[in-house]
Amino acid sequence: MTVVRWSRRLVLGAMGAAALALAGTPAAEAQGLEKTSIGVLALASSGPIFIAKSKGYFEKEGLDVDLKMFTSAQQVPVAVASGDVDFGVTGLTAGFYNLAAKGAVTMIAAQSRDEPGFQLSAYVATKAAHDAGLTKPADLKGKRIAITTVGSTFHYMVGLLGQKHGFTVKDVTMVPMQDVPKMVAAFKGGQVDAVIAPVTVARQLATDGSGTILGWVGDETPWQLGALFTSPKTVAQRRPLAEKFVRAYLTALAEYHAAFNAKDASGAVVKGPGYDALLAIIAEATKQPTEVVAAGLPYVEPQGRLLVDDIVNQVKFWQSEGQVDKALDARSVMDLTFVK
Repeated sequence: MTVVRWSRRLVLGAMGAAALALAGTPAAEAQGLEKTSIGVLALASSGPIFIAKSKGYFEKEGLDVDLKMFTSAQQVPVAVASGDVDFGVTGLTAGFYNLAAKGAVTMIAAQSRDEPGFQLSAYVATKAAHDAGLTKPADLKGKRIAITTVGSTFHYMVGLLGQKHGFTVKDVTMVPMQDVPKMVAAFKGGQVDAVIAPVTVARQLATDGSGTILGWVGDETPWQLGALFTSPKTVAQRRPLAEKFVRAYLTALAEYHAAFNAKDASGAVVKGPGYDALLAIIAEATKQPTEVVAAGLPYVEPQGRLLVDDIVNQVKFWQSEGQVDKALDARSVMDLTFVK
């Protein structure tokens, strides 16, 4: 009797294990996945990461990726440098390059960029300034411009505009306001003549009559806004992990590009394969309505290639501004071995 009971238990246990394996339970799927993490902002520019996570591209590479959300661009490279996360994806700032100069972070693929035909960031003039003759981006020389902080992406956009039109940031008055809501308040309060604003903010200012859009950064000065990065230590000691991560990321980049980046002759978006489903993924991750996300979808390079010349220009610009060590070699902040 005892022998029979134990035999039945063994048989039933084996049958149960086999059934679970065939069913592909979450526990079975998770077993053997290598854990890693990435720091992101809740923005549409992080869309390819959200897509790769939601559609299982990381899992297909054998990775269990934890998404850690941050609220400012500078927080992300600091988290990578400290080891709180393995990877980061966000806009490039002077702070990023200072960490790169210390050997703490290195770019391994592109994120979003300002590109002609893509309305991501706008130059907006106040009604009073526009009425007084501020009618195009080149007219911003000598004007007061609201930005978030010194060393921010907005700071570099002002510098790029000056490089194109023959002036420097010293020829404008940049007014640091810490965040976008305070920039808008300064704009509406007449403390500045203009602002460089995200598309949704720019359109709202134009709609409520408080401002006039003078043009788009992507049309005036295309540039590499963001990148995927990690620590040199991760590249040296865990390169297979980084390669897997990049492969999953590139799969999502290509899918994002096919869905969102096509335009017709008039410049209107042509909805590509999976447009609605991918838009829903990004909207859920960013906690924004789909129409808001759709209005601010940035351009991404489908093969993850960086605008190397612009990265070099960014480093030189920040060095000229006294924001980054002059000894930094611009090409040392990029590892170009992960993408073709």
